Formats: sequence, structure tokens, C-alpha cells
Amino acid sequence: MKFLNPASLVLAATAALGLPAQAQPASFPTKPVTIVTAFPAGSGPDAVLRQVSEKLSRLWGQPVLINNKPGGGGFIAIEASQRAPADGYTLVQFDSEHLAALPLLYKAKGYVTLANFDPVAPLFRTPFFVAVPADSKWQNMKDLIGAAKATPHKVNFGSWGIGSPGHLGGEQLELLAGLEMTHVAYREVSQLFTSVGSGELQWSFGSLPSSQGIYKAGKLRYIAVAATRRVPQMPNVPTMAEAGGPAGLEVNSFVSLLAPKGLAADVKTKIHADVLKVLADPEVKAKFDTFAFETITWSPDQIRQNAEAKGKIYAELVKRKNISLD
Repeated sequence: MKFLNPASLVLAATAALGLPAQAQPASFPTKPVTIVTAFPAGSGPDAVLRQVSEKLSRLWGQPVLINNKPGGGGFIAIEASQRAPADGYTLVQFDSEHLAALPLLYKAKGYVTLANFDPVAPLFRTPFFVAVPADSKWQNMKDLIGAAKATPHKVNFGSWGIGSPGHLGGEQLELLAGLEMTHVAYREVSQLFTSVGSGELQWSFGSLPSSQGIYKAGKLRYIAVAATRRVPQMPNVPTMAEAGGPAGLEVNSFVSLLAPKGLAADVKTKIHADVLKVLADPEVKAKFDTFAFETITWSPDQIRQNAEAKGKIYAELVKRKNISLD
């Protein structure tokens, strides 16, 4: 009589049952997940991330922890996450400028964010409004552009830092409209809009979450949104083109989740699908609406493509003015 060895019996049994011969790995996640964010606690991106993480925790049956690592142009969050295993248990929340502008602004470091992190899931995109003092004579972009053309370098605009969307958006307006203005960089977002409200600054780009306090206090006005469509939360604010500005000027930032390079495709697919489920939740949508954050449903490849498209625009602006943070 010929006997089969135990391994052969196991293979035969699994084949008969239609089961794979090798044991399948446990479903992701089987332990807590940490999301490192480059944004400070209490900020708009942090607030919505905490709601998303709470919903993911319920869906996954595992804690989803938030680790705030703001500052350093994004490098503090990078250092806190890039050496983690590429297993999905460490994710990082970056905006499009961390992906597209950082490599251009810190050339001496030779650091390319998308060479070290894989896009995983989208979160939102935020448009930026043109804010002026409440008593400004400018009623629209035509007025602003006219004043800047009449007095080169005399019109000033502020931003929340060199290389921020507010700064690069102003540089793009200069390029498209043929202007020369003076940029003033602030360390604190709150101080920036206080300065706009007091008239110390003549204008600034701003998101609704960052500028609403001064707006509600009646100290500033929005004369345009740098987008092709009006924002539902501020339906009376015209688009850039409607206000007499360059039709091609769109100033926005998108925020997404990434993982250290090398994340397995099946884990990436699961995280992406589950994040999209959470983004479709009515409570999450309502939270996003309060910040005028537009939900996006891009694939990981589309996140990369949109970051690369921004990178091309930013590269021209950085080269034009030799902008650097080295």
C-alpha cells in the first residue's frame, strides 16, 4: 500500500474544499492605526480628520489615533512617519503643497515627498477667497488689478508663509495679470487676517475656516473666490472671472492620506475604499460643509497626478522669483 505524507493530505483536503493551499493573512487592520498629521490641533484639517478617524475606528473595530506634528514646513511630520513600516498602520495627512511645493522650496535638501510616500486616499479640497478690509475701495478684482498696475510694488498682500497657497496664489495672480506687488509673510494665520481687517494689509487669499472670525466681526470682505464655480457656503461671492480677474486663476489646496513608500496594493485598496465610505457619511459631509471643504473621491493615481500638475505651476512661480526656504 502506498501512503501519502501529511502535507499531501492537507493539500488534497484544501483542494477538495475549494480553499487556497496557503493560509490567508488576517484582514487589515488587526491593531491600532496612527495618522500623523502636519496640521496643528484645532485647525480645520485636524477637525475633519478626527471625525474621519472616529468613523474609520468604528468601521475597522480598531482605534485610529491622531498624532499632530505641525511645523518645519512639513518635515516634522515627515520625520515622524517616513521610517514606519509600509504596512498601513502609519498614515500621514499632507496637503498638496507638502507634495508639490516642498521639493521646490527646499532644493538643498533634495527631498521629494512623492518619492518617499504613496498616495492612499483623498480627503478634501478647499478653495481660497480674496479678502480685503471691509472699508476697502476695491469692490472686485478689476479694482484690485487696476490699483496694482497703476502703482507697481505699492499694493501689498499677505500670506501664512513663504510657499503657502496664499503666497503662491498671489504670485500666480501677478504672472497672469502682469502685476508687481509686495508679499508679506506672517507666522500666524490669525495675525494675518487681523492685519487685513485693520487695513495694514490690502488683501490676502484665505480659506473660510481661517478667515471667518474676522469676516463675521465685520472687518473684512470677500471680493472673489479663486475658482471656476461659486462656493455654496458663500453664494454671493463671485468667481475670479466674474469679478474681473484672470479666468484661469484657481487657488486651492487639497488634503489626502499617504503611507510610507511600498504599501501593499490590497491594503491600499482597502484603506481607499473605506475612507470613501466614511466621506459619504452624512455627518462627515455636514462637517466638511461647515468648513467649505469639498469632498474629493480621487484614486491614489489621481492624487499623484493632481499633485504633479500643481508642481508644474509652482515650479514656474518659484523659478520666476527665485523663491526658496533653504
